[in-house]
Amino acid sequence: MSARLHLATVDDMPKLLPLVAAFHADHKILRTDDERANSLTPLLEGSPHGAVYVIGPRKSPVGYLVISFGYSLEMAGIDGFLDEFYIRPAVRGRGMGSEALVTLLNGLSQTSVKAIHLEVLRSENSAKGLYRRLGFEMRDDYCLMTRTL
Repeated sequence: MSARLHLATVDDMPKLLPLVAAFHADHKILRTDDERANSLTPLLEGSPHGAVYVIGPRKSPVGYLVISFGYSLEMAGIDGFLDEFYIRPAVRGRGMGSEALVTLLNGLSQTSVKAIHLEVLRSENSAKGLYRRLGFEMRDDYCLMTRTL
């Protein structure tokens, strides 16, 4: 099975929603299906603020990832934040996550995006290992802080 990436559109919503719901359940993110659909819709309609990619065959995706875009003086331009990244549990450990991220990073390196950020649970050693192998580094003296509005 291939981890090929497809830029998602509104036509992918029926396949995406169950994957997003599974990710949210795994991470104890409390959102309704309507909230998930409303959050996905602008990105699926082409918002410049981010993109959603389905991983694997369009008809039966094995996962998805969401990247959002911002701007950073420190990074000297556009930066991205890997907001959500999910692979179905039944197919994890087969290299599809690595392949999907490598494809994404290679594609973004050909654009004006200067850096990609992500957050990972401190307890997720396998995920941290994957991210380190792909060149992500913990930043000394920095921690992500959030205030919801």
